[in-house]
Amino acid sequence: MMRRRCGVWAGLFLGLWLSPVRGGEQHSNPIVPRGVIKLFNGKDLTGLYTWLKDAKREDPRHVFSVRDGMIHISGESNGYLATVDDYKDYPLIVEYKWGQRTDGSKYVRNSGVLLHATGPDGGAGGSWMSCVECQFAQGCVGDLIVIRGKDKDDSVIPVGFTAKTVRGPDKRPRWKKGGKPLTFSKGQLWWSQHDPDFQELRDTRGKYDVESRLGEWTRVECMCNGDRITVRVNGNLINECFNIFPAAGKILLQSEGFELFVRKFELRPLTK
Repeated sequence: MMRRRCGVWAGLFLGLWLSPVRGGEQHSNPIVPRGVIKLFNGKDLTGLYTWLKDAKREDPRHVFSVRDGMIHISGESNGYLATVDDYKDYPLIVEYKWGQRTDGSKYVRNSGVLLHATGPDGGAGGSWMSCVECQFAQGCVGDLIVIRGKDKDDSVIPVGFTAKTVRGPDKRPRWKKGGKPLTFSKGQLWWSQHDPDFQELRDTRGKYDVESRLGEWTRVECMCNGDRITVRVNGNLINECFNIFPAAGKILLQSEGFELFVRKFELRPLTK
């Protein structure tokens, strides 16, 4: 994914390509949580690895570190902090807040958590693995984005989902329970009450935003259950999709130009 402002309109295509991943990392035995799995143990980055577009598996600038019991992401380079293992069927809990550092632009602070990540690191020449992103960008927290990378043979790794949608005043598709099914093989599914008049400027807020204010902690829960993802932000149900492909993979925390602190990054077992 190139640097993505939350207001960038991406094309939508009907018809999800559901062929097997070709040449990418397979998920023959992903972990299904039977108890709480703390992906971040509060002390160090055990069980995680770093990847940066410009430095690969090295991190000479310490973009990713641990400070005062929190993951610190400086945002100085595009990349991610990835789980070593693959996972499926879980609620993922992430609690984050923004730091002071920005990329210097006037546009919204931007980051996200990448779900069901598969294929080579960086998507074979890009910045991200093939995955479904749950956005943290201001005004867009909980948006779902299809990110397609390539495998080691330069073939596109298919990623996609379907959602019940309605077109907002700005013509962008938003999730709506009971809405019209729309299939995404690329592009962005906006959260249910995204403000069509949102200015996309740093530290502004939309009329109906449920994320916490700057400097406060925001809690995002991504319920990944089979081929379905349900997103809650600060307890509010705001997005949902189904027919997810792939439905398992690594979990990545983005570095994308803005400083971020994460105090909770954990999985829990599904409950009935």
